[in-house]
Amino acid sequence: MSKCKKNFKKFDQINVIPFIDIMLVLLVMVLTTATFIKQGIIPVDLPEAKASAKEDVKKEVTVYVNAKGELFFEKAKVDLAGLEKKLSDISKKQTVVLRSDKASKFQDFVSVMDILKRLGHEQLYIVTKD
Repeated sequence: MSKCKKNFKKFDQINVIPFIDIMLVLLVMVLTTATFIKQGIIPVDLPEAKASAKEDVKKEVTVYVNAKGELFFEKAKVDLAGLEKKLSDISKKQTVVLRSDKASKFQDFVSVMDILKRLGHEQLYIVTKD
């Protein structure tokens, strides 16, 4: 045996000071952002306008392509030209949901996608089944 004795510290406690520092910083961040989120601090009675019409905008419109290749816009049967007209009338920010039958021709799907791209619709959902 050698006469050198190595000094090892026994690890019997955890230093929690850095953990407490991080938690305090997170608590300060949460409290400061929570004060900015709070709304309605000052009560205001808003005036009413009678001349303006309330705009009823749907959140989304649905386009269907069935197995026979028939197109439907919001459950009303249309052809490609009619679909393009109806899609050009809605806002570009409005979401379009495309539901295509799995037995439909891929060309019908591509035709609808082509119309949507040409008109500049970028809010698009394609519905599938898991």
